[in-house]
Amino acid sequence: MNTLQHLTGGVWEDSFEDTLLDVVDPATEEVVARVPGGCRADVDRAVAAAVRAQPAWAALPVTERVARISAWADAIAAHADELAGLECREMGKPVGVGRMFIDGAVAGLKASAAQALSYAFEETVSHPDGSATRIVRHPLGATAVITPWNFPVAMVLGALGPLLAAGNTVVVKPSERSPLSAVRLFELLDLPPGVVNLVLGDARAGAPLAEHADIQLVHFTGSVAAGKKVGAETGALLHRAVLELGGKDPVVVDADVDPVATATAVAFGAFINTGQICTSMERIYVHQDIADEFVEALVEAAGTYTIGDGRDAGVMMGPLVDERQRDTVRRHVADAVERGATVRTEGVEPAGKGFFYPATVLTGVDESMLVMTEETFGPLAPVVVVPSFEEGLERAARSRFGLAATVYTRDPGHVAAAARIPAGVVWVNQWQGGGPERLYEPAGDSGLGATGASAAYDAATRPSCVHIAAEPAS
Repeated sequence: MNTLQHLTGGVWEDSFEDTLLDVVDPATEEVVARVPGGCRADVDRAVAAAVRAQPAWAALPVTERVARISAWADAIAAHADELAGLECREMGKPVGVGRMFIDGAVAGLKASAAQALSYAFEETVSHPDGSATRIVRHPLGATAVITPWNFPVAMVLGALGPLLAAGNTVVVKPSERSPLSAVRLFELLDLPPGVVNLVLGDARAGAPLAEHADIQLVHFTGSVAAGKKVGAETGALLHRAVLELGGKDPVVVDADVDPVATATAVAFGAFINTGQICTSMERIYVHQDIADEFVEALVEAAGTYTIGDGRDAGVMMGPLVDERQRDTVRRHVADAVERGATVRTEGVEPAGKGFFYPATVLTGVDESMLVMTEETFGPLAPVVVVPSFEEGLERAARSRFGLAATVYTRDPGHVAAAARIPAGVVWVNQWQGGGPERLYEPAGDSGLGATGASAAYDAATRPSCVHIAAEPAS
């Protein structure tokens, strides 16, 4: 049985503690590896390596840092199939789906690192009296990236580009449920020792990393409860945190769109990665004029999401990550049905091993149900019929979450109105659209801290200014 190790200062090392956790293939329920539970000593060692490496890394010209990061991205791209296979093994994502997101993450890593070449790390402002102010943005130092289990590769790469290109070093802690791909990712690493470090484990590693006095910024993606703890710990140190937490993303479907094509798009947004995406479509508000045709098409689309082992050809939807996650989905469906909702699909859980759950469409739902108020993180598509686009927009905004939202409409006025949804990202007529210039900050319980494009570099640097008088004092 393969026992995974930490990467600290360029060296693969065992944990200081003997506690091991099982890594389970969710399609077969087979234990495929063991991962250290983690401890404060493991974190201290990794942070010390990052602190030692940071001055030399920051001293490199930004062009060299970007080139080194880009070369690593190329190495990752060459092993994308292998990494997608590991993601499938550790958390169930079909290999083809994993490859699609890894390819996007590699491109994103290169693009976000390249933005350092045009970012104003230094600028001088001249004043009418002949004086000037020189503004310099310094790297923060050693930083931390703590990632969830649902996108083990993409979440790491999405955070690293600006942090590294700005001159920071990083300690990465992936989820203990999906560490295999992260380990392989850093086996491909070709950066100076200590620039990127990997510490494995559960909260026994995550908590001391988030509260470490030498970690200047924590980039955390995960649950609301854990994110609030991270925010409190970093706040107590007066250190920074970028928090991307849960979502309960709404979809508003207007009366003037093609109901069949839109239902097909919504099915993808609800069921891809078995619904285990923080921006999955989890609340669907459809105009009454097209509701019947839309729901019929959505049910038909749900039937095309064949479930099974993600290594098998033709599988559209793999298992949920574990039994605990499947229990959450079951509980949300049972609560909805008990309160009057109707299950419109006929999918059943397959017998035998694996944490599978079929793509499921619910109608007759309302905001009293868990499926409309709590993050499900599973392949459920709950549909609410609304009498107008305005009501759909209003109900979409009624949530403690504010990560993302999607609107389908042909009406220019309704396109403009979509911005009223209090969310970090609003997509119109295309889920997951946008380019490298995108920047956002989640609203409500979905997080804290702007990120993306220049905002990511603002977060990764500390500005200071030097004011230069016109003439020396006499």
